[in-house]
Amino acid sequence: MTSRRTLLKGTLFGSAAALLPTATSAIGAGPLLRLPAPTGPHPVGMRTVHLIDPDRTDPWVGGVRELMLTVLYPARSVRGRSRAPQLTPNEATTFAGYAPRVHPGLPQPGQVDWGAVLTHGYVAAPPLPGRRPVLVYSPGGGDSRTLGTSLAEDLASHGRVVVLVDHPGDASQVELPTGMRTTALIGPPDPATFRTMIHTRVADLRLVLDRLGGLQLAPVMDTRRIGMYGHSAGGTAVVYAACGDPRVRAVANLEGYLDLYDTPAALGRGLLLFRTDGFEGADRIESSWEGLPGRRALLADANHWAFTDYGSFVPQLQTTGQVTSAARSALVGTGDPDATLARVRRGVGTFFTRRLP
Repeated sequence: MTSRRTLLKGTLFGSAAALLPTATSAIGAGPLLRLPAPTGPHPVGMRTVHLIDPDRTDPWVGGVRELMLTVLYPARSVRGRSRAPQLTPNEATTFAGYAPRVHPGLPQPGQVDWGAVLTHGYVAAPPLPGRRPVLVYSPGGGDSRTLGTSLAEDLASHGRVVVLVDHPGDASQVELPTGMRTTALIGPPDPATFRTMIHTRVADLRLVLDRLGGLQLAPVMDTRRIGMYGHSAGGTAVVYAACGDPRVRAVANLEGYLDLYDTPAALGRGLLLFRTDGFEGADRIESSWEGLPGRRALLADANHWAFTDYGSFVPQLQTTGQVTSAARSALVGTGDPDATLARVRRGVGTFFTRRLP
């Protein structure tokens, strides 16, 4: 019998089956992409966590709501530990088919070995003793948590615990213990679907906050110093999730609209509003941010996905002739990728250092 979960598994621009490359298309293909190394003094440990919310029904497929997290943290030692891949083999295959359909101009399946990308996080490395600020991240709509790896690694290398949250149902792909979930969205979301997505993400993020004390790494988390940050729809979600929640002391919104609900002025000065100068939605962004207190920052010569790992990957792909200059400009902007990354890391890192000393 076909399950409701199977029927509702879709993709942003068509059926899941239409997006999947052949089994060998992501193997041994193209140049080896590299994530930039973190700049902090500590090596980074990495663990994955599966959460279940038995009290909430998944709005996309029914059944209980499930989440996947990646937790990054300063490690005491990485001796004998291996670096984690950014994507599992199954995730890499799915992502290879998804990426060029969501972002026209990215390489087609078989041209990039996404599964060969290594993080700078060492699997299950022992944590450095001490209680540290906790930062919770929500990715952009349609993106998985893995596309926030570089910034998260840098924040962890400077002494924070960073929790990357996947939102199954709108994320491109999430490998759960129960199997692969692909996005249930077909085409750009209409207003009602977008509200469902943000409402679901807000509930996901609050579940993560509720469960921090039960995680294996809880002894090194200082839950009196919690911040949240997110990109695009994730930026929208973290702001609304933090409103009225005294546990969250600082929020960084990386180019997310804030016109879905009432103006979240209650966040006061613990808010960073960070945008690029190339995003086509800049007028709406500025309108939705009007009157909000907090710090503002502008990323010059950049475009929307410069806040993510695309900011490093796309220029590398342009160098090898697999991405055009027009596609690069539309995705991440024309600025020097190293300088852009440094500004993002410095802007977000300095904000949280000041707000969560």
